[in-house]
Amino acid sequence: MRDFKAPRVYAGPALPIIAIPTTAGSGSEATQFTIITDISTDEKMLCPGLSFLPIASIVDSDLTMSMPARLTADTGIDALTHAIEAYVSKKANPISDGLALSAMKTIGAYLSRAYLDGSDREAREAMMHASTQAGMAFSNASVCLVHGMSRPIGAHFHVAHGLSNAMLLTAVTAFSIPAALGRYADCARQLGAADRRDSDEAASSKLIEFIDKLCADVRVPTPHSYGIDQKRWEELIPLMSEQALASGSPSNNPVVPTVEEVAELYRKVYGA
Repeated sequence: MRDFKAPRVYAGPALPIIAIPTTAGSGSEATQFTIITDISTDEKMLCPGLSFLPIASIVDSDLTMSMPARLTADTGIDALTHAIEAYVSKKANPISDGLALSAMKTIGAYLSRAYLDGSDREAREAMMHASTQAGMAFSNASVCLVHGMSRPIGAHFHVAHGLSNAMLLTAVTAFSIPAALGRYADCARQLGAADRRDSDEAASSKLIEFIDKLCADVRVPTPHSYGIDQKRWEELIPLMSEQALASGSPSNNPVVPTVEEVAELYRKVYGA
């Protein structure tokens, strides 16, 4: 599988895939990306290309009704991250923009409801639609720095992907806003965190506040409160930073970070 990881893009022969998602988060039923963990290096390898795209998907929100609250939160924030990153990506385009904005509007209205009441069918269905839309958005525009930094956390510390995204989302968004102020302001307005009367600067600030509050509401831990040893975290920061950049995703970010900036972000999110 190492032969298929980014930067290689594979479009050759492959067995057909029919995908049936049972969470409202990854959107992988609609993407040309797959993630394979290299157990010899603890690297989550990003393997891209049209050959990884399912030929058909069956998207049924009934299959998400039994998700526990923690999984609902983690996968929901994963979908939110997909939508935001697709919209601010350097590869964004009018088609991916429409899908990302629609997903954000839905997630802003329904994620908390699905988390608080897993039997809320309207919320479950809305989040399922948003997850698939966000998956289609980032399949066509790619993801950015949050995902690049998230994969090493998942590989080295066995943190669920959506949860590691959630741990990073506030800090990485704040780091990236200066290079895409208008785009992040649009995200805030779609999520209901700001309105049309707010300046882009004010709306972007409200986006950070919204993400912070959402993560608090759904009880997203820091790496420290999750139980990750600080010494081990510090030891792995250089390797995780290199792996994050090597994935290719950070090159799509509004601000393309240096390895030192990625390392500093890892230190910032660890928490007390």
